[in-house]
Amino acid sequence: MTLHPLAPDPAAWDDFVVAHPRAHILQLSAWGALKAAFGWTPVRVALADEAGALVAGAQMLLRPLPARLGRLAYVPCGPLVDWADAAQVRALLEALDSEARRHGAILLKIEPGLGLDGVDFVRFGLHRSPQTVQPPRTIVLDISGDEETILARMNQGTRRNIRKSTKFEVAIRYGTRDDVPRFNALLAETGARDEFGVHAPDYYQRAYDLFAPAGRAALILGSYGGQDLAGVMVFRLGEGAWYFYGASSDRERQRMASYGVQWEGIRWAKAGGAHWYDLYGVPDAEPDDLEAQFESRSDGLWGVYRFKRGWGGQVVRGAGAWDRVYNPALYALYRLVVRLLRRAE
Repeated sequence: MTLHPLAPDPAAWDDFVVAHPRAHILQLSAWGALKAAFGWTPVRVALADEAGALVAGAQMLLRPLPARLGRLAYVPCGPLVDWADAAQVRALLEALDSEARRHGAILLKIEPGLGLDGVDFVRFGLHRSPQTVQPPRTIVLDISGDEETILARMNQGTRRNIRKSTKFEVAIRYGTRDDVPRFNALLAETGARDEFGVHAPDYYQRAYDLFAPAGRAALILGSYGGQDLAGVMVFRLGEGAWYFYGASSDRERQRMASYGVQWEGIRWAKAGGAHWYDLYGVPDAEPDDLEAQFESRSDGLWGVYRFKRGWGGQVVRGAGAWDRVYNPALYALYRLVVRLLRRAE
């Protein structure tokens, strides 16, 4: 089969992503539009067969690197390709190379995602990267079966806290566009308390506008006495759902509003046809180490692991990050700058 590289329009691209067995929300054109509003340039590269049907592709995001080192080309949760078909993989990587070089990239970074154990990325000219963008390790919940079955997979404490959120009269509602500023206020409070960064308020407004009207995201808020106590923004596509953003207040914490909104997020994902729910991000440590250390550590993603571990999911690790280098000298400088920035943090 002869494959032809092309740049598909957003509608054709999204049809391809939705139908692909490795469909991911970060590969939709709406995600490219979100990142375009915050310094990235999205480019979609695909391969088509003789009939014009898309068979493989990737949404690639480009942005300038620090210290005028050129540009980074980055593929989140992709490419969408049959990794068992070496000819298809090589053809797509060559097409990505051409487009990345045309935009002045000194490297292409890909994070292929979950479920690719056994793929030899080195054979395709990729080098393992110590710098990841997405969390390499996560917890994925099985949300098949009825609600009682899903609840039975959780630990006792999580089930009890879900019940408490109801008993203590936490009102759960689906937020509208007008509620995004209220969610931003919760995010600001959470970030200050737990010492982690959050995006600018416009980021979450844009995310809501791009995904919620299409039924691919939900903003869920929990309140008591007119005060918002917790919120989540959850995304879904096909059989998958992702918990990307969450926030909570210090007020009325005994009401367990965080558990109420998370449970509603799972229910929303399941109602839309999702079979699994990705809690998106835990420390990159082996399961035994996670269990041995979670009570004594609160740095980085350790602070959220205690909460996420109780939902009954499986700790899984994706393929990590892989780089395809175009300019070795500038790439070495880029690696040095990344290390210096990490030390500064």
